[in-house]
Amino acid sequence: MSVGPVVVIGAGLAGTEAAWQVAQAGVPVHLIEMRPLRRSPAHHSSEFAELVCSNSFGALSSDRAAGLLQEELRRLGSLVIRTADAHAVPAGGALAVDRGRYSAALTEILQRHPLVTIERREQMDLPDADQITVLATGPLTSDALANHLRAFTGRDDCHFFDAASPIVDGETIDMKKAFRASRYDKGDADYINCPMDQPRYKDFLGALLSAEQAELKDFEKNSATFFEGCLPIEELARRGEDTMRYGPLKPIGLWDPRWGDVNDRDVRRARRAHAVVQLRQEDRDGRLWNLVGFQTNLKWGEQKRVLRMIPGLEQAEFVRFGVMHRNTFLEAPELLHPTLQFRTRERLLAAGQITGTEGYAAAVAGGWLAGTNAARLALGQSTFDLPPTTMIGALTHFVSEAPSGKFQPMPPNFGLLPALPERIRDKRRRYGAYRDRALNDLLLATQKQESVDVACPA
Repeated sequence: MSVGPVVVIGAGLAGTEAAWQVAQAGVPVHLIEMRPLRRSPAHHSSEFAELVCSNSFGALSSDRAAGLLQEELRRLGSLVIRTADAHAVPAGGALAVDRGRYSAALTEILQRHPLVTIERREQMDLPDADQITVLATGPLTSDALANHLRAFTGRDDCHFFDAASPIVDGETIDMKKAFRASRYDKGDADYINCPMDQPRYKDFLGALLSAEQAELKDFEKNSATFFEGCLPIEELARRGEDTMRYGPLKPIGLWDPRWGDVNDRDVRRARRAHAVVQLRQEDRDGRLWNLVGFQTNLKWGEQKRVLRMIPGLEQAEFVRFGVMHRNTFLEAPELLHPTLQFRTRERLLAAGQITGTEGYAAAVAGGWLAGTNAARLALGQSTFDLPPTTMIGALTHFVSEAPSGKFQPMPPNFGLLPALPERIRDKRRRYGAYRDRALNDLLLATQKQESVDVACPA
C-alpha cells in the first residue's frame, strides 16, 4: 500500500525523533528545517537536534524522573536517546553528550534514510488540513509561523525567557585552584570544582548584582517571565545572599584532598568552601567545559569580567558566552489530546517543548509519540496514548488536561504520576516503586497495542 508523506516541521530533538519514528514505520517523511537559511536566537549550527542550553539530559538513574523518562524512551526504540548514549561524556550521575558529535551523528542518520527527504527552508504557515503534519518547531518557533499559529488557535501564544550557560576552554582553567571531584565522591571525579571562601563569594555576588544585562529584544526587562527550572544566575543572586549557595553553588559534598583529611572534623570545619562553582565536561575529549547552573543574560563583556572572579577562571578563555532567548509554547490544555493531536485538526500533531513540556528528554518523548501517531494515521491505524503511570504518559496527559489559564511548562517529575497503592515513606524506595510500575505498565501498553494492530490490520 502506498501512503502519502508525513510533514515534520523542525529538526530539533522532537522533530528528529518524530521523523525517525515515521520513517521506521515505512512512511515517507518531509523534514523541514529553516537552519542555516535562517538562524534562531540561540542556535549555533545547522545540525539536527542541537542542544542550545546545557549538554545534559539530566539524571541517568531510572529512579530519578529524568532517568526514568530516558529509560522508557530506550525501551521504545528512541533514536535520539540511543545516539545520546553512544556519544555520552563523563558527567557523574547524569547523561551528558558531546554536542558536536551527537548532533552530527543524528543529522547523518536522517540524511541517509531512504524515506526521509530534507528541505532547508522556513515554513511560514501550517500545511493544508488534509496533510498529516507534526509541528516540532520548539520554543524558538519563527515569528511568521508563530503568528500563523495564533490565528489558527485563536489564542495569544504563551512565552517565557530561557538562557544558556557559558562554555570555557578547559586548558585555561587553573587547576592549582580548582579540583576534580563528584559530589560525595559518587562515581568518578567528573566535575571541575572552583571553591570560594566567604569574602570572595560576597565580592562575586556584588559584581553579579551590579553587572549590566543585555537588552531583551522581545519585551522590556521588567515584564519578562523566566522558567523556574533554568533561571539566569543573576536572577538567583537577586533572590537573596545565600540563594546561589543552596542552588548551583552548593558546596556540600565537595572536598579537595589538598585541604586535608575530610574525616577530621576540625579540618573540615576550618577548610570547607563557602560556595563551589562546578563545570561539566562538554565534549568527549574534555577540552570544553560549561558552567553548571550559570545561565545568564549579562552582556558578553560583563560575563568575562564577572566570571573571571571565580577562583581558577581568572584566565579562562570563553568559547561561548551565555545567551537569553524567548521561548514560545502552546496553551496545550485547550488545544491538544493526550495523543498530541490538535482537537480541531486531528491530522495535525504537536511535539516537543512547544507543547509545554520542559527538558531535552521530554522533547524527545513528545517526538516519539507524535511521530508514532503520525505514522499510524498515514497507515490507517488508530492513534494511542501511553498510561499516566509512565513518565511519558504523565507528561502528555498533563499538558492536555492541566487547568488552563495559568498553564506553564512542566519538566518530568514524580509528582505527575498517580499515587502508589501504598504509601512508601523512604524516598529512594518510593521512586523505585514508581519506576517499576512505570516500566511494567509501559510494557503492557505496548504489548496491548501490538495485539490490537495484529487483530485489526490497516
